Amino acid sequence: MNGWFFGRINTPLLRHSNTPFRSRSKVSMLNLPNFLTLIRILTIPFFLAYLAYHRYSEALIIFIIGAVTDFLDGLAARWLRQETRLGAYLDPVADKLLVFSSYVMLGFIDAIPMWLVVIVVMRDIFILLGFGIIFYQIEEKLVARPTLIGKGSTMLQLTTLAAALTALHDPTLLPALTLDTLIATTAAATMLSGIQYLYRGFVWLQNRSPLTPSDQ
Repeated sequence: MNGWFFGRINTPLLRHSNTPFRSRSKVSMLNLPNFLTLIRILTIPFFLAYLAYHRYSEALIIFIIGAVTDFLDGLAARWLRQETRLGAYLDPVADKLLVFSSYVMLGFIDAIPMWLVVIVVMRDIFILLGFGIIFYQIEEKLVARPTLIGKGSTMLQLTTLAAALTALHDPTLLPALTLDTLIATTAAATMLSGIQYLYRGFVWLQNRSPLTPSDQ
């Protein structure tokens, strides 16, 4: 509602405004979806602190708050038509910060196996290294569109994280094999999505690289 109202009122005035364009563009970035994403990022230190001090109920509440803001920022961006370039970068960064930090902390307190932590973290490190190599080779940025497997692996990672937190809060809330099944499925999906992204990157690089005289 706010985005529609202020957009209708301010649009004619901006044509005759003396406010620099740079200032107006900065204001447009500080919208409700980006504010919700920033809240999600700011909850991460509190979440990790509660885990470190074994206050699992509070950690679970913080995680739920983060999940709700994650849902609301996407909903608000579409409903208010306030999708920005900052939000497009900030939202996945917030998700990765939460996943990385949470998995590392849960691995240290033995809530999930450390080998799963290695798989989750190393997948994205290998992908980033691959993109860096591509950029170094041809000095062109590869735009990686999310795949169905990639989205599924991210969803499984978050689901496994929620299940691990629930088990820490009260082990009787989950069936015995639920967390083990999620861990195995998440590991398989994460490795598969990593292989897929790397394969797509190498194919893209091969198609973009110029032919050498020996190849012609």
